[in-house]
Amino acid sequence: MNFTETKLKGAYIIDVKRIEDERGFFGRSYCSNEFTEFGLNTNAVQNNISYNSKKGTLRGMHMQKAPYGESKLVRCTRGAIYDVIVDMREDSPTFKQWIGVELTADNYRMLYVPEGFAHGFITLEDNTDVTYQVTQYYTPGFEQCFRWDDPAFAIQWPVEPVVISEKDQAHAFLSEDLTTS
Repeated sequence: MNFTETKLKGAYIIDVKRIEDERGFFGRSYCSNEFTEFGLNTNAVQNNISYNSKKGTLRGMHMQKAPYGESKLVRCTRGAIYDVIVDMREDSPTFKQWIGVELTADNYRMLYVPEGFAHGFITLEDNTDVTYQVTQYYTPGFEQCFRWDDPAFAIQWPVEPVVISEKDQAHAFLSEDLTTS
């Protein structure tokens, strides 16, 4: 696997190293030894699948608060998404900064989302599946959510959202003096 650290410390784009022949290719999408070499959390406790029937479905921005913070390894297994993370670590020099990465079934690319980051995505195709491994069980009462269109982040989504849950639409805008503790 090829690990490329993003401008947000601890967040990595991970590309599969392909060994190709007449059959196609072989590559690893996860290896705890390689993840450990980069200091990434390898304690995946749950795998999630998100099916999205319509292009323009937006999910986010979600995270879990301490002590139930989670890291995620996100991959699109059918279709395509624009995957976005926002650094919500108050002590980070990149606090409130974001990156977006196109993950598709064809590029096999993954995004490693460290603990302390809000995560969301928008689908770029109909009938899109997204899988993510998480390092913490979902814990009701510890979810923290932010508006996908909050000017505090100024995320530039590549397509207009068509489908957003009532829950995601109802989140308050972030104040400039947010505390995540």
